[in-house]
Amino acid sequence: MYLCKHTTHDNIYMMSKEKEHWDIVIRPDRELFSLDLQEVWRYKDLLAMYVKRDIVTMYKQTILGPLWYVIQPLFTTIMFMFVFGGIAGIPTDGLPQPLFYMAGILCWNYFSECLTKCSETFISNQQIFGKVYFPRLVVPFSITISSLLKMGIQFILFLSIYVFYICNGYSINVTWYILLLPLLVAMLAGLGLGFGLIISSMTTKYRDLRFLVSFGVQLWMYITPIIYPLSILKNNYPNYVWAIVINPLTSIIETFKIAFLGQGSFNWLYLLYSLVFTIAIMLLGMLTFNKVQRSFMDVI
Repeated sequence: MYLCKHTTHDNIYMMSKEKEHWDIVIRPDRELFSLDLQEVWRYKDLLAMYVKRDIVTMYKQTILGPLWYVIQPLFTTIMFMFVFGGIAGIPTDGLPQPLFYMAGILCWNYFSECLTKCSETFISNQQIFGKVYFPRLVVPFSITISSLLKMGIQFILFLSIYVFYICNGYSINVTWYILLLPLLVAMLAGLGLGFGLIISSMTTKYRDLRFLVSFGVQLWMYITPIIYPLSILKNNYPNYVWAIVINPLTSIIETFKIAFLGQGSFNWLYLLYSLVFTIAIMLLGMLTFNKVQRSFMDVI
């Protein structure tokens, strides 16, 4: 009788165990380069919420609100026109100064915002990460998406200035390189996200790196052909062109300018180099991010 009862109990236990089904299983990633995009897709509602939060809360208690998306690049362009175009007299390849500067600022703002905000992923969200589980990549992904929407608004401003000059008789040629626009935007996002993941992972242990980021980004802008054309370096300083060309942003911005403005220095090898560099920095970002996220709560 006892054996029968014991067998029945074991059978019931085995049957209940076989019926167990878990919708979500939380376990550490074993593959360093695994993004687990399927899991991120399951949290698409949370991703959308983060995107909305990034857009709404930034200017929620401001007077002008989303108009700052337009005012910031516009005032930056005016300052560049006065300082670099007027006082310094730096040429713009024969292009109207507002269009030349706005084209560079448009690309640069998207990259720099992705980099700086993604670099604060762990520090800014440590309280949430310590209480609730969700794919950590949701946060940096939401930053790249919300920043892309901001770039879209600024792109409308760029097109408005573009149409103004065309209507006033300026000859501005759009080239077939415009077909590369999705690739250029993806490369900007990839570079900003990759560098942001690396810096965010490192700041969990070395907090002072976040103070170096804003300073480093400012210096980076001056070695990127935003306030000057690459052609002026080739003509006046040919021995130092390599220092600008190794910057992966150089070919991206120059391609953007030649696509919309018909002026710029385009080279397939330079663009291929930037693409390979973007992929490499993304892989390195994944490696460091996936390694740090396993134990960052113990360090931070």
